[in-house]
Amino acid sequence: MAENLPLEKKPAEEAETEPRLTWQEQVGLSWKTPMGLFGVALTTICFTLLILGLFAHMTGLIENHYAAIVTFLVFPAGVLFGLILIPVSFYLRRKRWFKNSLGKAFLIIDFSKKIHRRTVFLCLVLSVINLTIFALVIYEAYHFTESDFFCGAVCHTVMDPEYTAYQRSPHAKVGCVQCHIGSGAEWYVKAKLSGLRQVKAVLDGSYRTPIPAPVEHLRPARDTCEACHWPEKFHGKRTKQFISFSNDNQKDASIQEVALHIGGRNPYTDTFEGIHWHVSKDVKVEYQSLDNTRTAIGKIKVTKPNGITEEYEVPGGSEEPKEGEGVWRTMDCIDCHNRPTHVYENLSEKIDLGLYSKKINPDLPGIREDSFTVMQTAYTSREEAQEQIVEDLVTLQAKRNGDAFAKEHEAALITSGKYLLEAYLGNVWPDMKVTWGTYKGHNGHQDEADGYGCFRCHDDTHVTKFGKTISQSCDLCHDEPQ
Repeated sequence: MAENLPLEKKPAEEAETEPRLTWQEQVGLSWKTPMGLFGVALTTICFTLLILGLFAHMTGLIENHYAAIVTFLVFPAGVLFGLILIPVSFYLRRKRWFKNSLGKAFLIIDFSKKIHRRTVFLCLVLSVINLTIFALVIYEAYHFTESDFFCGAVCHTVMDPEYTAYQRSPHAKVGCVQCHIGSGAEWYVKAKLSGLRQVKAVLDGSYRTPIPAPVEHLRPARDTCEACHWPEKFHGKRTKQFISFSNDNQKDASIQEVALHIGGRNPYTDTFEGIHWHVSKDVKVEYQSLDNTRTAIGKIKVTKPNGITEEYEVPGGSEEPKEGEGVWRTMDCIDCHNRPTHVYENLSEKIDLGLYSKKINPDLPGIREDSFTVMQTAYTSREEAQEQIVEDLVTLQAKRNGDAFAKEHEAALITSGKYLLEAYLGNVWPDMKVTWGTYKGHNGHQDEADGYGCFRCHDDTHVTKFGKTISQSCDLCHDEPQ
């Protein structure tokens, strides 16, 4: 029978080889590594600058938007990164990744000791102060990320075309988030998650040029547009004026006026009429989009107030749409007003406006044709356009009318050239592949040849099984002013 051997005990000297450190010593030593020192320094510097920046912004001492980016995005990130490095350095020291690593003694807090109570109380007070400051920073950062500047100017190269068009639009005083996000937490979260994908695309250069339109996953217009615009409002008729010139006659304007049937709910008949009939709450219009630009329309369904649904389709159309096509959509405001804010100007209209306002001198022979030539030149960059447009216009006029003529009318040519340059810089970005006609509007039929406008549906081709078509009659939408 085997004898019971006594358990071996370690000598007292060997058991005490591992140092037993107090908790104050453990905390004090936790950051005394290159990583820990860097974390403490980064946290301290960023936190100090964060407090100064927050104070400056709240008191109005600093109103620079780029300073806000640093204050509300860069400094908080630096503070958080530094704070993360401190416990990481403590963990690595306990795992003996560094020389003179910590012993394995547990951290013990004894509230019967005065120094322990004071230290814990100090930590609690500092934590409350830190949380208060971070709450203010998060609040200010939230409002900053909702600002028009953050939406349009932070990613300058990508968003410059849209931001420029927005600033001159009828909605320039309406914040970006009011249309793109609206109220409520659900769409705020969706927008921010979508924003993360966009930030990634900007950082790795995978964004598309030009930016695709229409915008995908946009909140329904009834949740945003109708917060200000009320389809039930009766507008009746509104007169619109079209002014144009020709190369043969650049002095006498051709002016055409039409009375648009905006409509709405007529208070006298209590019926919806006019163009806004399409978005009446009593009518539901659905259509099948056959491409990403919504210019090719397949089937159309119209549900009327009496509950009857009419379905229109193009005879001989494809029964099975291709992959990615045939997406059904319920019609709302932006199906016609697809550029309600980011409005890019029409080249012909812009030049004719210059002639009509005399910003382009109509007395200069051939100035209209030469203006088109200059504006349609494929400059490699906006900087090159700034250097060349005025000079190119003078050169074309000199070739057309002679050097003596160009010299005599140099001031008028320079004034005209500056107007064209301003128009170019407001509508063309070669780096983003945005040029004249890149973004067209659906409200009207000026661009019907490219599939834009009312004639997508009102083509006299979409027909029901009973032979009823969607009319293309002009007087459905406008007539002569009275």
